Formats: sequence, structure tokens, C-alpha cells
Amino acid sequence: MQAASKLYQAIQYVVADNVATLTLNRPAQRNALDQVMRAELGEVVAAIRRDRGIKVLVIQGAGGAFCAGGDISTMMSDTAADGARDRMLNLQIIIADLLNLDRPVIAVVDGPAYGAGVGLALTADLLLASPRARFCLSFLRLGAVPDCGVFYTLPRIVGLQRAKELAFSTREFGAEEARKMGIVFEIHAESQVHQRAQALAASMSQLPLTALSLTKRLFNASLNSDLNTMLDLEAAGQGIARSTAYHGEAAARFMQKHPPLYQWPAAPEAE
Repeated sequence: MQAASKLYQAIQYVVADNVATLTLNRPAQRNALDQVMRAELGEVVAAIRRDRGIKVLVIQGAGGAFCAGGDISTMMSDTAADGARDRMLNLQIIIADLLNLDRPVIAVVDGPAYGAGVGLALTADLLLASPRARFCLSFLRLGAVPDCGVFYTLPRIVGLQRAKELAFSTREFGAEEARKMGIVFEIHAESQVHQRAQALAASMSQLPLTALSLTKRLFNASLNSDLNTMLDLEAAGQGIARSTAYHGEAAARFMQKHPPLYQWPAAPEAE
């Protein structure tokens, strides 16, 4: 797959070898979400959903920050309730598309992730961080409520009581605490964390798209389902997955004691 060539104002977007890398690119504003970035994110995420050649998405920020949240200067231009709600509904389409994307999403948080930046990071299936990563649910400081899906994602990761504490306190917490709470998957040095994300993405791009998509969909469905429903979905999914050419080849290689088609990459020593 060739690299994407379109130029954007507030993001960078590259597709190569079945991996899409989306970089928030307003470093002078710590990659805060303004209207231009929101529109470009919407365009790119919609394109990713349609492009079955993309197997993995990596989301990261430029200039030593992930995302400082919403751009406050643009919020002040229209404080009417209906206008603010419309802006949020448009952003929520992007968040929902990322959460429902039937391919792996990796986020790299190298620097601050504040407010909506936390919500954007939590759309990822795997979140990698550097030691300088900082997280903060800063919404209440500004008289706002958490957004970008935080009410849905955060309690499912850290539990309801901890999610409330993080929102009520508006305190900053680092990569190691985030890892202990289950938010961060791995911590790597600033010089390694982006390379680690690309190594994971390159490896997972070799997974069978049908079985991988079903696996992610079923894990997500399990959060709002019951045992019997999940067992039925599991059986249906297995029937589909085992009918694919990938399964036939993988099973044959196993029986013939050949190397497997897929290997999870070894991690460098974590910080």
C-alpha cells in the first residue's frame, strides 16, 4: 500500500504497508482540538473505516504532546447551548467511529493528554506511553463535563469509583499510575515508544482481518451483554473465522510444524 499523499493543516496522515499513522499536528498549541483538526479527523477516520486495506491505526501527537484537549480559544466564539451541543455531536461521531473500528487502534501518549485528549487516547485498544506522559481530566476546572466518550470508556477501564475521583479531583497523573490503573499498556522511553507502536502495528497487520475484526467486535459487545448471548456470538464468529483461507493455511502450517504466520514482536525493556 502506498503512503497517503493528501496534505492537511492540523494533522499528518500516512498509510504504508497496511498501517495508518495519524499524527495530531498543532505542536505550538500542544495539539489542541480546533475546528480544523476536528474536520480533518472526521474525514480521515471515515476514510479508514471504508478502506479494508488498512489493518491497524496508530494515533499520536507531534512535538512532545499528545493532545491538550479542546482549543479553549475557539470554544469562546459560541457559548450557546445548541451550538456547543452540535460541535460535540460532530466530535462524538469521530469517537464512536474509532471505538467501533473493527481493526486495532494503538495510541502513543508522549507528553500531555488533557481533557478531550484523554478521551481520544481511550479510544485505543492498546495505549503506549513514555515516562513524560501526563494525563488529566481537566473538564471541571473549566466548568465543563467530561466528553469524547470518557463517561463510557473510563469506568470500564478503571472502575466507577476511580473514574469519579479522577474527574472530581482534576488531578494530573503520570504514565506509571496510568499503567497500574489499566489505562496504559506499556511504557517505553521517548526514543523507543513510537518505534514500539510501529512494530506492534506492523506485526498485527499480518493478522487475519476477518478473525481479528470479529474478535474486537465480540470483546466490545461483551461489555454490554450476557453469557448466553456472548456464547452464541462466539459460536457464530468461530464458524465464520474457521471458513477462511487464513485458518486453513495456519492450521496446515501447525500440523506440518512450520513457523506460524503471525508472531507478536518482542518488546524492548520497558521503562
